[in-house]
Amino acid sequence: MLGVLVAVVIGIVIAFVYTLISKKDGYNKSFIIGLALLPSIVAAVILLVGSNVARAFSMAGAFALVRFRSAPGSAKDISIVFFSMACGLACGLGFVTFAGCFAVLILLVLVIISVTDFGGRGENRKQLRITIPENLNYTSVFDDIFAKYLSENTLRKVKTTNMGTMFELTYECRMKDENEQKDFINELRVRNGNLNITMGTIPNSDGSNLN
Repeated sequence: MLGVLVAVVIGIVIAFVYTLISKKDGYNKSFIIGLALLPSIVAAVILLVGSNVARAFSMAGAFALVRFRSAPGSAKDISIVFFSMACGLACGLGFVTFAGCFAVLILLVLVIISVTDFGGRGENRKQLRITIPENLNYTSVFDDIFAKYLSENTLRKVKTTNMGTMFELTYECRMKDENEQKDFINELRVRNGNLNITMGTIPNSDGSNLN
């Protein structure tokens, strides 16, 4: 019972810390509830199994639960799930002190990483979509405009549209001055023949896949 109670406390603390570090990106309430319950459930499963062979199967089954999460998550979400399971496993196996120390250590690392924006690529990155006719060379058609208004830009995706008569270009970029965004779009409209242009924030993800 001590192991299960400690697992309950650890689960609640993990869920609470996760809400703090995810305020900016947002989080799902059901995922938070799952994090709070997961360590105690895993600990109970391990406690109910006595033999080493059965314990190995139960541990494999517990980790397999990651596959059946209702919504796909980021690498951070999956890491938190494994972290919660590891704490539950430690509590279920009787290593209560280890579980507490491990939880405190990892949570401190998470908070430090969140506060320092470790691994971040900076703010104000934008996703830019431009539609151009097929007769324009999309590799260099906007180079002078980009050099004037953008501090960096990367062509992420090219796809054909309108029965192959147009290209839709998707860029990841950063403005030199946010106040010049209207002028920037106006110059792009002149160049692409006033076809569709969309500029917005990059979707919440790991940043490697754009919609």
